[in-house]
Amino acid sequence: MSDGSPFPFDPASIQTGLHYLDLAGIFAFSMSGALTAVRRRFDIFGVVVLGGVTAVGGGSIRDTLTGNTPPLFLQDETYLWVAILGAVLAFAFGERLARFERTLSFFDTIGLALFAASGALLGVRLGLGPLGVTFVGMLSGVGGGIIRDLLAAQVPEVMYRNDQLYATAAALGAVTVYLIHPRLPDLETQLIAAAVVALVRWVSRRGWVKLPVRKLPG
Repeated sequence: MSDGSPFPFDPASIQTGLHYLDLAGIFAFSMSGALTAVRRRFDIFGVVVLGGVTAVGGGSIRDTLTGNTPPLFLQDETYLWVAILGAVLAFAFGERLARFERTLSFFDTIGLALFAASGALLGVRLGLGPLGVTFVGMLSGVGGGIIRDLLAAQVPEVMYRNDQLYATAAALGAVTVYLIHPRLPDLETQLIAAAVVALVRWVSRRGWVKLPVRKLPG
């Protein structure tokens, strides 16, 4: 961690802040997965399961790839309790929340942003190169959403929604971590990178940026 920031930070407070950001990401992804389950008419058990695997799926893949086993959510059950809480709240208020198309996207974007940034930070700590950091960060962000869509019998949005940048946004957030981490503390780095992810998602949803799509005749 660099001490080049103009603002003094206590290491303990930084770690606490990072922990709460991770919990916020867990909660957001849990709400996202649970709201998808509510829309698909899952029962409460299915809602909690889909919310839970959406919340911890990306982090589990990240931890497995980087050798951090058992995954963090098994080492600290606080993550599971937060995931369950988010899913139960989504089930309880799902009828109200599901009326708003942007609600699901909001929670999904927050989870994507926070997990992409935290995953990239882990890659930096492990001494990975730029591609490694980008891959770990992107996978941390999109893994839960891919699992959610597959369990809900949907084609993962990351594969076809060229008008709503998802994996690309996560990758750009991870690249941001790699570039600014040597100059800023972890907490600032994660917040800035998460803001980059959210900004890219917002810009793409406005229709200002799209990825090219190849169309074959017939």
